[in-house]
Amino acid sequence: MDLLIIATYTAICITIFKVFKIPLNKWTVPTAALGGVFILSAILLLMNYNHPYAKWGKDVFVSIPIVPQISGNVKTVNVEANVLVKKGEILFTLVNDEQVIALQKAEAALISAKGDELEDDAALLAASAQVAKARADRDRTRSTYFRYKEAHEDTDNSPFTDQEVESRKQVYQADEAVLTKAIADEKRILIETQSLIGGEDSQVAQLIAARNKAQLDLDRTIIRAPVDGIATQIAIRPGVRATSLPLRSVMTFVPKEKRHFAGAFFQNSMLRLEKGIDAEVILDAVPGHVFKGKVVDVLPAMAEGEIQANGQLISSALIQKPGFAIAIIELEESLDDYKLPLGVQGQAVAINHEHDILHVSLVRRILLRMMAWLKYVYPIK
Repeated sequence: MDLLIIATYTAICITIFKVFKIPLNKWTVPTAALGGVFILSAILLLMNYNHPYAKWGKDVFVSIPIVPQISGNVKTVNVEANVLVKKGEILFTLVNDEQVIALQKAEAALISAKGDELEDDAALLAASAQVAKARADRDRTRSTYFRYKEAHEDTDNSPFTDQEVESRKQVYQADEAVLTKAIADEKRILIETQSLIGGEDSQVAQLIAARNKAQLDLDRTIIRAPVDGIATQIAIRPGVRATSLPLRSVMTFVPKEKRHFAGAFFQNSMLRLEKGIDAEVILDAVPGHVFKGKVVDVLPAMAEGEIQANGQLISSALIQKPGFAIAIIELEESLDDYKLPLGVQGQAVAINHEHDILHVSLVRRILLRMMAWLKYVYPIK
């Protein structure tokens, strides 16, 4: 832009000298030169400070790496490259023989466990009946024992001998032990049948979870679009091994979102680079056209100063590397209307009207449009 201003001023001076027939002498030429130095310097200083210029800018977008959640060989590729798909549509599928077998085994085990659950219910009924029978036998033998005991103790001439009384006592105690064992068995079976998780028997609940996991693994062999968007540069083919490790994706998916332009501004422009101010953008791909927009965000961190805990010392090269402030510009027009691919490059200016006392923003706008027209010849920066 500086060269354009100098060239424009030079052209104006030549025109004035020619039209008004001003002689070229030691007074007129230095006056024009020195005047140009002061005028152009003032314009450049005010313009560059109040209306920052991004020499490098790019249409930025986010891509989603598609990584399957299970490993397997690609069976089919169902999506076409660069064709818009809706959320949930199938991108590709994996060979699912192992997952089908695992699901069938889990369902068979679940059915068997539910049959065992019915057997446990029947066993509980049988145990309850056994307790009732043992209690009746105990009550009968206890009554007989106490009858023998009272008759033996109350009369001098007892009809029962000591041996008979002792025999009845042992029978009663044996039935008491049988009842105790029957009650314990009933409690054990009751605990087994009443150990519920979510209303299901504990073993059945575990097998239901295993069945659901097998079904989930089977569903994961079908990889679907996470959002509306396009899959681009598709290189996978049937037979390619796809792994669940998030180290290398098998497909790149670009979501359909509103496009934004990012401009790299010098750090001395940050005092005038504010969120919400007007901005204008020119693109190498659209010569002669200026896109209007607004600065929607100024990123709070620069990658040139980033460090991480990786066990390595900081190099002085990191400190010497210059950084640029990145501003995100939202354009009023849609770049999709111009059939432009994502990632096109260009330049941008931020127009700060609040501090534009001398209206030098007009010069900045004119220069930007001159650069836009020059892109028909060469995409200058």
